[in-house]
Amino acid sequence: MKLSPTTEKFVLHWGEMGSKWGVNRTVAQIHALLFITAKPMNAEEIVETLGVARSNVSNSIKELQSLNLVQTTHILGDRRDYFTTSSDVWALARVIVEERYKRELAPTVQFLDELMNTPEFELENEGVKQRIKDTHGFVDTLTTWANEMLKLSTNTLNKILKLGATVQKFLK
Repeated sequence: MKLSPTTEKFVLHWGEMGSKWGVNRTVAQIHALLFITAKPMNAEEIVETLGVARSNVSNSIKELQSLNLVQTTHILGDRRDYFTTSSDVWALARVIVEERYKRELAPTVQFLDELMNTPEFELENEGVKQRIKDTHGFVDTLTTWANEMLKLSTNTLNKILKLGATVQKFLK
C-alpha cells in the first residue's frame, strides 16, 4: 500500500514518539498505520507498506497484542490473519492508561506497600521513611484519580480535560 504524504508523516512521527515513550519504533509505526488507515491489514501488507522485515512485524504485532492495542480478525475466504486497532483515539488512550497502570504503577504501589511493611523500614531514618510514604501517597492518589477518570464517559472526560487549570476556581 502506498501511503499519502500526510499519512506517511503521521506514521513516521508516531514511530519517533514511540521511541521517546519507551516503545520500539516499528511497534509504534505499525500501530499508527493500523490506526490512521482504519482498515484490517495482514502482515505482508504491513511489511510492504513500512518496508520492514517480516520478523520485525511479527514481533511488533505480538507486542501490540500484549498491550491490548491490536486485535486479530479474519476476512471471509482468506486464511491469513488481519490486524486492526480501534479508530477511536479516546478508546486507545484508555487502553494505554490501563496497560501502563498494570505494568508500571500497580507494581510500584505493591512494592512500596511491601517495603513499608518490612522490619527494616521501621529502622530507617525518618527522612527516608517520609519520602517513601510521600511517594506511596502520590502514586496511590495518581492511580485512584486515573481509575476514576477511566470510568467517565468520553464526553465528560473531554470536558474535564478541557477545563484544565480553571478547575481551581471550583476548589476554593
